[in-house]
Amino acid sequence: MKQKQVHLFSSDFWEKEVEIIERKILEDIQLEGLNCSIEKAKKSEFYGEKLKNIKKIKNFEDIEKIPFTTKDELLKHSPFSFIATDLKNIVRVHSSSGTTGRSKYIFHTQKDIEIWADLVARCLYMVGMRKDDIFQNMMSYGLFTGGLGLHYGAERIGALVIPSGAGNTEKQIELMRELKTTVIHITPSYLLYLAHYMEEIGLSPSNDFNLKIAIIGAEPHSENTRKKLENIFNINIFNCYGLSEMNGPGVAFECPYKEGLHLWEDNYYMEIVNPKTGKILEEGEEGELVLTTLKREGMPLIRYRTGDLTKIIKEKCKCGRTHRRIQRIKGRADDMFIVKGVNIFPSQIETVIMEFPEVDKNYQIVIDRKEGLDILTIQVEIKREFFKGDINELRNLQEKIREKLKERILVTPVVELIEPGTLPTTTGKAKRVIDKRRL
Repeated sequence: MKQKQVHLFSSDFWEKEVEIIERKILEDIQLEGLNCSIEKAKKSEFYGEKLKNIKKIKNFEDIEKIPFTTKDELLKHSPFSFIATDLKNIVRVHSSSGTTGRSKYIFHTQKDIEIWADLVARCLYMVGMRKDDIFQNMMSYGLFTGGLGLHYGAERIGALVIPSGAGNTEKQIELMRELKTTVIHITPSYLLYLAHYMEEIGLSPSNDFNLKIAIIGAEPHSENTRKKLENIFNINIFNCYGLSEMNGPGVAFECPYKEGLHLWEDNYYMEIVNPKTGKILEEGEEGELVLTTLKREGMPLIRYRTGDLTKIIKEKCKCGRTHRRIQRIKGRADDMFIVKGVNIFPSQIETVIMEFPEVDKNYQIVIDRKEGLDILTIQVEIKREFFKGDINELRNLQEKIREKLKERILVTPVVELIEPGTLPTTTGKAKRVIDKRRL
């Protein structure tokens, strides 16, 4: 089936003069932005103390003199201690939860919100959204940034926005059919479930809807999962990267070439560092993404350790944009789990199992310990026509998946093939890993 294509022409830019700006000019903007952000940040209680000995940054090498800002610091200190302006200038707060369950609060001025909307509009326009599109936002609204972030960006373009929020699958499908939705924003796990639900009620994901584009984010997923979803819906699917601490969605986005995500360097200064030592790595080396806001008024963040693992792509993109790209996020440092002394990321497992056409739309990773030994179990839902087939064929499939996983992750897992619809589903971020060793 031929996929609905998104074409990129030289004139298809939301802010052309910014998106194809010369690198030297962009770097001058960044250096000026770094110094402005440091001075703004010093007006806050937290950074006033932390950065009191930091002088003007004369070149990018000087940035190593500046200490990192960590998630723990955001959680430990009073949320108001990071505000760099009078509280009366703050118009909105968003938050995200830390691993302890406590929230990280991020404060915005009206100008911050306007800049964020423009960044998201830049992203959406880049992937083909236009004024005549109908955009259905299936992300959660409220303190979570995903819903409002894409909402404001789509409205900035002039698209018709359906703020459907997460969940209520029956209503989502009704809205898609009656309002002829062309673009959706959704988590990859919920999009997989949506396809399953459509098929269960006799609808074709590829033929019974007007969908052209899906924006997916908020959780790690493999390239194989994206391709699987593109084939199911016959649409173009684009990856979105963001985190609440840096506004939310719109920090980096794929262009139609889908060869990495352009990170908007006029708004963020990025570094890739060794997660253990904090040493800045060369372009092309994989490490932890560190970001500094360059334009934020309400709550500038300086050298913020995101915990996200990626690398900078050296080559210039064929789309002509000069903002460098980062590779798809491999995962967060705290997503990694260790089995039998081997470091494993959920994305490595997902990449393998989604290569098999027999695999349906859901899986789960369960880690347990018996008699002092780690046991890694991968539960994989298999398409109904295969699951009800010959038992020997199922055993062969089970062995093929097990061997392929062993080859990729260097640990031999237990593979359980189960019926579709058995595993729990979610309208938000999927919980793929259950580590019973911590229970």
